Amino acid sequence: MAKCEICGKSVAFGLKVSHSNRKTNRTWKPNIRRVRAVVDGTHKKMYVCSRCLRSDKVQRA
Repeated sequence: MAKCEICGKSVAFGLKVSHSNRKTNRTWKPNIRRVRAVVDGTHKKMYVCSRCLRSDKVQRA
């Protein structure tokens, strides 16, 4: 479950390009943390990316 519940950031797909210019599939996963957050006055555990935590989009419990 690599998806942020705040911003919706999820796995991104692309190509790994070697020095000889061969291309293979690869993925980039977001930096997801499970945190206790305050949602509507109650504590709730959610999966949030580190960018949302750093920019104070989530109030931690």
